[in-house]
Amino acid sequence: MHKMKTDRGAAKRIAVTGSGRLRRRKAFRSHLLEKKSSVRTRRLARETEVASADRRAVRRLLGR
Repeated sequence: MHKMKTDRGAAKRIAVTGSGRLRRRKAFRSHLLEKKSSVRTRRLARETEVASADRRAVRRLLGR
């Protein structure tokens, strides 16, 4: 049986912390920022944890 390959696209976007939590960037922060409020862009700038419903699938993509 072959080894499972890590999904490189997912690996570049999602970081695994020392305690095993999955961190990701928020969406809607790349362009068209002029019309978004400063409060909204600051909120989107922060990293967040991967949703509990997606954790199993994301771990599989990362080969963990």
